[in-house]
Amino acid sequence: MIQPPPDSGVSAPIRHLVVLGHPTAGSFNHAVAQAYCETVRQCGQQAELRDLYAIGFDPLLNLPERRGAGRTRLPGDVKQELGYLTDSVIVTLIYPIWFGMPPAIIKGYVDRVFGAGFVARSIKEGTVNSALHGKRLMMFSTSASTRCWLEEQGQWLALRRAFDTYLATIFGMVRSDHVHFDSIVDGLDPRAANEALAVVREKTRAMCALLLQARHQHYAQRLMQRSTGPASAGAA
Repeated sequence: MIQPPPDSGVSAPIRHLVVLGHPTAGSFNHAVAQAYCETVRQCGQQAELRDLYAIGFDPLLNLPERRGAGRTRLPGDVKQELGYLTDSVIVTLIYPIWFGMPPAIIKGYVDRVFGAGFVARSIKEGTVNSALHGKRLMMFSTSASTRCWLEEQGQWLALRRAFDTYLATIFGMVRSDHVHFDSIVDGLDPRAANEALAVVREKTRAMCALLLQARHQHYAQRLMQRSTGPASAGAA
């Protein structure tokens, strides 16, 4: 079930949090993020882009932030990111695959922001992470190698299980699409790049439509509950 934003009326904006983890300005990953955000806004929804390298995000999880250290003391940068996270209904991660895994800055974002105040005991006990529960998780990734090669090495399946599925499961998120573009190298053919970006826009429009549909369904259910509630109570 998709978690509605704080104001769940149909007039409240549908917010997307877009987390980009690529160090090179002007990279294909940046173009993906731009295409995603532009399409979201064209659909009448809001996109908050967090370019982790550009904002100087620190991926290191320090001892005072760990709940196991006795108490959690969240620094200002984590509190700011949690604010964006709380206001969103979907989190979209955009990153390259390096050595079979997302770059350290993406993993650090997961450690410090997704996992803020969340420890192993929380997973075992099935504790709900209020900042993430019910939100959709979408990913766009790239690699210089081919998807076929990644699959032959077992890296693609390992990534999907260890990152996509596992994150969605432990944080109670709704796992959505993972769109991967392979053979992304310097000097990429502009026609191939444009075709890939057209896929990004198509996937983004589909997600926006899905979120809007879920918003209207949620609002309709609330109206129905309000209209039937007093009558039910009177009949009882």
